[in-house]
Amino acid sequence: MGSFVKTFHSGILEDGDLHPNEEGVPQGGSISVLLSNVYLHYMLDLWFERVVKPRLRGEASLVRYIDDFVLCFQYREDAIRTEEVLRKRLAKFALQLEPSKTRLVEFGRFAQRHAPKRGRKRTEPLSFLGFTLYCTPNRKGRFKVGLRTEKTRLQRSMAKLRELMRRMRHLPIREQVINLNHVLRGHDAYYGIAGNIRALQTLHRFVERYWHKMLCSRSRKGQVTWEVFHRIKERFPLQRPKLHRPYAALQALAVL
Repeated sequence: MGSFVKTFHSGILEDGDLHPNEEGVPQGGSISVLLSNVYLHYMLDLWFERVVKPRLRGEASLVRYIDDFVLCFQYREDAIRTEEVLRKRLAKFALQLEPSKTRLVEFGRFAQRHAPKRGRKRTEPLSFLGFTLYCTPNRKGRFKVGLRTEKTRLQRSMAKLRELMRRMRHLPIREQVINLNHVLRGHDAYYGIAGNIRALQTLHRFVERYWHKMLCSRSRKGQVTWEVFHRIKERFPLQRPKLHRPYAALQALAVL
């Protein structure tokens, strides 16, 4: 798997001076995502489908979102060969793979089966689009792809909510709950995937504890008892953790 180094930007900032760049588009601009998708569709997607796959020994597939992508191969030698030609392909377009995100990972039902033979308890997980993907058995003992919120993304969400609660701690409680629920609903809409309920619950418990701390900090008595806090939650309930995509929607991932 890998990711491209960002090459779409509006200039180069060096020693406090901004030097204009005549190549690419402004990073973060509204047109950047559209143009990068069009560009990579021809440069990567079609090339992989029409040029690379016919020359491989086994099956292969490409999953890409903007400039983040995962290449899946049936055989290890196909993966190694493709990485070599991919680097050459990217160099022709002044692109390169992001080293910190590029690695070869044995993944899938056979990798899970072979892990004990290679002295490992489990297979190596991989991260993609804010999720950690790992091999795990389902209720029937068959292989499935497990997903959970990536640790760094969970910590980032906690930091965002912590800052939000600090800024609004003197607002009316009704407004605080509206703002908190807005963030929690957005978080669950993205990360609310079957098997990830524990991560959602972890974030919810964090919000409850820190919100209680913020309410205590603004109280004249310096303390809001848990009994009072529970009454506040009954009147102004926080968004409960919710899965938006159940197991049935994830069955397609079993082909990885």
